[in-house]
Amino acid sequence: MDAGLVETHVSVVLFLGEHAYKLKKPVCFPFADLSTRTARQAVCHREVELNRRLSPDVYEGVADVNGPDGLVCDHLVVMRRMPGDRRLSRLVAAHDARVGPGLIDIAGLLARLHGQADRSAEIDAAATADAVAARWQRNDEQMRPFVGTCFDATELDRAMDLAGRFISDRGPLFDGRIAGGGVCDGHGDLLTDDIFLLDDEPRILDCIEFDDRLRYVDVVDDLAFLVMDLERLGAAALGDALVEAYEDASGEVVPRNLLHFYVAYRAQVRAMVSGLRAAQCDEPDERDRHVAEATRLLHQCVRRLERATVRLVIVGGLPGVGKTTVAGAIGERTGWPVLRSDVVRKQLTGRSVDESAAAPYHEGIYSDEVTDRTYAAMLLAAGRSLALGESMVLDASFTSKRHRDGARALARETGSELVELRCSASEPTATRRIRRRIARGEDASDADPVVAARMAGAADAWPECAEVSTEGSIEAAVDRAMGRVLAPPGPDGGS
Repeated sequence: MDAGLVETHVSVVLFLGEHAYKLKKPVCFPFADLSTRTARQAVCHREVELNRRLSPDVYEGVADVNGPDGLVCDHLVVMRRMPGDRRLSRLVAAHDARVGPGLIDIAGLLARLHGQADRSAEIDAAATADAVAARWQRNDEQMRPFVGTCFDATELDRAMDLAGRFISDRGPLFDGRIAGGGVCDGHGDLLTDDIFLLDDEPRILDCIEFDDRLRYVDVVDDLAFLVMDLERLGAAALGDALVEAYEDASGEVVPRNLLHFYVAYRAQVRAMVSGLRAAQCDEPDERDRHVAEATRLLHQCVRRLERATVRLVIVGGLPGVGKTTVAGAIGERTGWPVLRSDVVRKQLTGRSVDESAAAPYHEGIYSDEVTDRTYAAMLLAAGRSLALGESMVLDASFTSKRHRDGARALARETGSELVELRCSASEPTATRRIRRRIARGEDASDADPVVAARMAGAADAWPECAEVSTEGSIEAAVDRAMGRVLAPPGPDGGS
């Protein structure tokens, strides 16, 4: 094997023959003080100990470095050299067929690590909302000196605003993750450059060793680092596949909004590191490469934070206009739960979903009292999910301003982005759909054309909504709806 040298912001790695030798730089950052030999020696031993959890046959030990006077002057981590052509980042770039099965194996290794990892009150404390906010703040402070060279101040502000809103409004989510055992002593630095797909199983290297607190993370946070890196390489679909494989291997559900938030955090971390590397470079081309990478990573951070924004989507409209179809499609595309008023109403009144309870307008189970109970139950269920960081879709007519005001109040209380959609279709189209549904006799809705006409006459004006016509292709209508659903949140969160 050829000799080689690789440098990071905290280490220099020398490749000689069958081995790699890692020397710690005598640097001092707020997150790592390696300025003394004693500190570097301790970190070397800690690196070997921790990385043997996943790759025991790679980390061989720590060697002393002697100076010209024969005295020990530094220390090296001694590692078995991994084949460069099996590096995950290289295989992803080459669209290698081994990546798919390899990701399944990686997910299994991570699930095993997380399942066996240490847990304690001290570890839990590192994943509270306050602790997570402090990590974002420390990274931001490290990035501010590079405004104008690597980063745009407005974009940094945008990232911190969105992250701050998510954290401050999702206290129950962070508390629930801790209570459910979702926080452990993980890896802390999962990158495609440090994972190798060997014939027997992957080798995952280079976990965080210089600050235990950076390794004390929610398992979703740990997983998100590799998801972020795959997306950075233009392979976001592989990141999605990794998450699904992890869920299969661990038996746990990964909350998608929380995943988006932590992918954003990991992009912020790597943006900061790229900024630090740019500042260390004397070679202009290399410095420009790190600057460009830092800029791209901050863009990725903001995009993921926008996706992490918790949303309450209300899809309204008269009977027959396609609101249930559109709401269901939104749920399928996003993975968000959908609550349908027709179903909730039947459940509240003790009826099976497809049991007919047809009645004249405002009578029977469609009285004002039952209707109010139905909307209250939907908002109560949505509120529990929103507080835990899970976006929701509500499918109901929402023809009453009073019911829409309830949804608006809930969005404000839970710090969620409210998206108001009203589906529409011509009267002939809606009537045709209603009659076709009645003929099938297998739907939760009992509305007929007469009820639809009465509802249209009594509906309150809804100027705040986005209109979604379903006259043409349903796919096109859903595309238009999704454009509004996933639009970047405004400066006040849109709620």
